[in-house]
Amino acid sequence: MEVVYLLIPLSVMFLAGAIWALTWAVKTNQFDDLVGPAHRIIIDDNEARREQKERLKDE
Repeated sequence: MEVVYLLIPLSVMFLAGAIWALTWAVKTNQFDDLVGPAHRIIIDDNEARREQKERLKDE
């Protein structure tokens, strides 16, 4: 029973750390592009450079 006095504060601190980590990730735009990095691995480097140049021209 005495272990509960240790586990409850530890679980509250763990929860606070998880909430802080999620908040930090959202504020630093970690979730902006979830699909792009996965597709970049598959795309050929020359094709990616060509697409990047086209996007820069459009902007």
